[in-house]
Amino acid sequence: MSSNYLEQLAAVWYVFRGYFVRRQVMVGPRAAGGHEGELTILAVHLDRGEVIQVEPSMDAHSWEIREKRYAARFSLGRRFVAGLVGSAANADQLRQIALIGLGSSTNHPTLGGGELLSLADFLVEILRELRAGFEGGSPVPQQYPILRTLQFVAENHRAVIPALLDQDPRQISF
Repeated sequence: MSSNYLEQLAAVWYVFRGYFVRRQVMVGPRAAGGHEGELTILAVHLDRGEVIQVEPSMDAHSWEIREKRYAARFSLGRRFVAGLVGSAANADQLRQIALIGLGSSTNHPTLGGGELLSLADFLVEILRELRAGFEGGSPVPQQYPILRTLQFVAENHRAVIPALLDQDPRQISF
């Protein structure tokens, strides 16, 4: 199973938060073989009845090309997710997220009919939740090394931020 960093991060984040996650789900089988396409990440939270489709990409394509690509992926999700999750969750409330590594949601809050989430915004969301969990005494288990690293970064932000900013820590006030 090939994957990129964004795919790994999103999948492990949703598993950690209690979702059942399937990756690279082939949908729309064709009579002559093959499929219409793939849903990169499908996350289902049974207790909440939530269904989330995440389509991560590190591409540097134009917004026009991205719009077409994500519209096609999200169209597949709207067509096939209900059949994949059945009555386990509310597929009518499908949340679709375009997770991009390059670019910002400042001028593009949506993409292809779904929400646009930049890597920076996603990392902020994760760091906030992990920091709150650590303050509550809940370290991330060892089987989630990416999340555990992010949790340690969040917990040690006073030492890490100056290093990232290439500044003397004594010159930065929090």
